[in-house]
Amino acid sequence: MSAKKLVAAIAAVFVFSIPSLRAETVVDINGVGTAKFSVTINVSHPMFSQCLAKNLELSGLFKVGPNGSIRVHGAPGAIVAEGSGKPSISASPFTDDRSARMSARKLADAMVSSYSNGQQKGFALDKIIFLDTGKPVAKNSARPSELCVTYPDGFDIRKLTSDAKMTVYPRWMNQDEVTYISDRNGAPQVWQMNTMTGKRFMKWSFKGSPAGVAVSPDGTKFAAILSFQGNPELYILQGGNYIRLTNTPLASEGQPCWSPDGRKIAFVSDETRHPQIYVIDIATKQKRRLTSRGSQNTDPDWGKDGRITYITRRGGAYVAVMTPADGDKGARLVTDAANWEHPSWARDARHVVANRNGALFSIDTVEGGDQPRQIFHANGNWNSASWAK
Repeated sequence: MSAKKLVAAIAAVFVFSIPSLRAETVVDINGVGTAKFSVTINVSHPMFSQCLAKNLELSGLFKVGPNGSIRVHGAPGAIVAEGSGKPSISASPFTDDRSARMSARKLADAMVSSYSNGQQKGFALDKIIFLDTGKPVAKNSARPSELCVTYPDGFDIRKLTSDAKMTVYPRWMNQDEVTYISDRNGAPQVWQMNTMTGKRFMKWSFKGSPAGVAVSPDGTKFAAILSFQGNPELYILQGGNYIRLTNTPLASEGQPCWSPDGRKIAFVSDETRHPQIYVIDIATKQKRRLTSRGSQNTDPDWGKDGRITYITRRGGAYVAVMTPADGDKGARLVTDAANWEHPSWARDARHVVANRNGALFSIDTVEGGDQPRQIFHANGNWNSASWAK
């Protein structure tokens, strides 16, 4: 299959992309944020200190600086965090820069749990999968996209594929394995990869083209957008069986994600000629439209606390958060207007990762929280991030 045909075949994934937009809606994102613990880091290993500081500040709970109420001090093998009336926490030993960063991430997650009294989960060890979208290899051809992985602090970025083929829709199955769609064999197929070992295999190959796959919370089923029976529709795959959930011959479905209890799936459909987010009950196959405000609502991701983050176009493109029961009538915009795409929840149910203008950002969804932080700075076009949960 030519690259041009591949683009058309998986258009359900990209048809909802939002071009450069002019901001018209005013959103106050300049709040000072929630109260934070002050932390002073006095550790003799520079890499450990740098990585710890970034992960603590990414959590939104801490501010690193002098004269903090919490002190992290010591040398490798004897580093301790203590203060503010909490039990001291010891860092794991390390021997080089890489293990120092892992030790710092573990300590950051332990501090988040301790100082939030267990109310917030740390995400420093939860990897982010994303795509490096390069330049077209020939005139009028599709862009090759390579799979990459990083930690939220932006250190230890690894490139997982070098296929020079188009790759789309990477999603986590668990903390180590991902699925994605690639045409490395000449036609779009669903692949599965272990990000630790690099081992991968072709999981499914369908007549027609898959255009989005997401694993259920219990890991036993997959929601998939498939066109092997004609129009792109939403299916559930389990073992060698499939169940068709939608029947919209004049529309295209895309971007499925599961509810935390595994009973519902949110997805995007353009059956009204404008992409909007719907939710369907798996048992009854009854669907309900969740969004109506704005001209486009796309890229849903369902968090563990029951809220959905998504992209909404309301004169500009925003990252928004809503509860399914209220729909977008009660949605809150958590960024200003920009070219935002593909938000994905962290497991702390507070932060999301999303891309803007070819860069990845961590976004604090707490009202008055931190402004978006760019995860790393490097030449490239980074997009379609998914945060391991």
